[in-house]
Amino acid sequence: MTPTDFDKVRLLLTIQPVSTGSAYATLAAAALAAVSAVAMAGVMVLGAGVSFPAPDEISQTR
Repeated sequence: MTPTDFDKVRLLLTIQPVSTGSAYATLAAAALAAVSAVAMAGVMVLGAGVSFPAPDEISQTR
Protein backbone atom coordinates (compact mmCIF):
# COMPACT_ATOMS: atom_id res chain seq x y z
CA MET A 1 0.00 0.00 0.00
CA THR A 2 1.19 3.45 -0.78
CA PRO A 3 0.89 6.43 1.55
CA THR A 4 -1.95 7.80 -0.58
CA ASP A 5 -3.88 4.56 0.00
CA PHE A 6 -3.43 5.02 3.75
CA ASP A 7 -4.70 8.57 3.43
CA LYS A 8 -7.79 7.34 1.59
CA VAL A 9 -8.41 4.70 4.24
CA ARG A 10 -8.01 7.23 7.05
CA LEU A 11 -10.44 9.55 5.28
CA LEU A 12 -12.99 6.75 4.96
CA LEU A 13 -12.60 5.66 8.59
CA THR A 14 -12.89 9.08 10.18
CA ILE A 15 -16.26 9.81 11.70
CA GLN A 16 -18.15 12.33 9.65
CA PRO A 17 -20.42 14.81 11.43
CA VAL A 18 -24.05 13.75 11.25
CA SER A 19 -26.71 16.21 10.24
CA THR A 20 -29.13 16.87 13.09
CA GLY A 21 -32.04 17.31 10.71
CA SER A 22 -34.77 19.87 10.81
CA ALA A 23 -37.17 20.51 13.66
CA TYR A 24 -39.89 21.11 11.08
CA ALA A 25 -39.35 17.66 9.59
CA THR A 26 -39.67 16.11 13.04
CA LEU A 27 -42.85 18.09 13.69
CA ALA A 28 -44.29 17.06 10.33
CA ALA A 29 -43.52 13.39 11.00
CA ALA A 30 -45.18 13.58 14.41
CA ALA A 31 -48.25 15.29 12.92
CA LEU A 32 -48.51 12.63 10.21
CA ALA A 33 -48.28 9.88 12.82
CA ALA A 34 -50.98 11.55 14.94
CA VAL A 35 -53.35 11.98 11.99
CA SER A 36 -52.75 8.38 10.94
CA ALA A 37 -53.50 7.12 14.45
CA VAL A 38 -56.76 9.07 14.61
CA ALA A 39 -57.82 7.85 11.17
CA MET A 40 -56.99 4.25 12.07
CA ALA A 41 -58.95 4.55 15.33
CA GLY A 42 -61.91 5.94 13.40
CA VAL A 43 -61.86 2.99 11.03
CA MET A 44 -61.71 0.56 13.95
CA VAL A 45 -64.63 2.23 15.75
CA LEU A 46 -66.88 2.73 12.74
CA GLY A 47 -65.99 -0.43 10.88
CA ALA A 48 -66.39 -1.16 7.22
CA GLY A 49 -70.20 -1.57 7.11
CA VAL A 50 -71.17 1.83 8.48
CA SER A 51 -73.40 4.03 6.33
CA PHE A 52 -74.78 7.43 7.18
CA PRO A 53 -78.38 8.08 6.10
CA ALA A 54 -79.35 11.27 4.36
CA PRO A 55 -80.56 14.01 6.72
CA ASP A 56 -84.04 14.06 5.17
CA GLU A 57 -84.53 10.38 6.02
CA ILE A 58 -84.00 10.91 9.73
CA SER A 59 -85.54 14.36 10.22
CA GLN A 60 -89.10 14.58 11.48
CA THR A 61 -91.61 16.94 9.97
CA ARG A 62 -94.07 18.77 12.21
